[in-house]
Amino acid sequence: MSDASVYIIDDDPSVRTGLTRIVKAAGINAESFESGGDFLNSDKCKEHGCIILDVHMPEMTGPELQEKLIEAGCSMPIIFLSAHSDVPTTAKTMKKGAVDFLEKPVDQEDLMAAIQISLEHDLETRSKRTEYNSIQEQIRTLTPREHEVMTFVITGMLNKQIAAEMDISEETVKIHRGRVMQKLGIVSVAELVRICEKVGISPNQPQS
Repeated sequence: MSDASVYIIDDDPSVRTGLTRIVKAAGINAESFESGGDFLNSDKCKEHGCIILDVHMPEMTGPELQEKLIEAGCSMPIIFLSAHSDVPTTAKTMKKGAVDFLEKPVDQEDLMAAIQISLEHDLETRSKRTEYNSIQEQIRTLTPREHEVMTFVITGMLNKQIAAEMDISEETVKIHRGRVMQKLGIVSVAELVRICEKVGISPNQPQS
């Protein structure tokens, strides 16, 4: 996670300075912004890391920025900070994916624990996205026939059953099946099922 950064967004310069010092002391990269608009304009959402976000800010509140980030497809984990306990806001932000909601003045240990969880979550999310995109690229190399055969194979159907369902020869099914395995770089039906589950491909159920 050496390339990960913590992005601190708070309109109070003393808070930004203090949090930046804490994060950097832990050996983690840190950048600060005085508003949600500044962060959005920085295009940092494509980077690795997490966000420490003040709830109450002029022009754009923390929850409003969270909404904009969700709309933009930014999955970077958010840790909210607030000087006041606000149960409804806490519940709303956590429901929308916030990792934690800490009260100011923030406890350093609590903050670092939340940052660690957030960075691990970000790494896992990006890893899954990379795997998803890789599988999708492989699947796009399949012909329509190969894709159809694949959706029958993952139901556990035998070649002769698939042949009857698709009204093609069993030998043709074997050829398509072999090409599917080759293009996806796998050797077993179990692996094929796992790959399809990861990208949301549903089995093609036989017609009754």
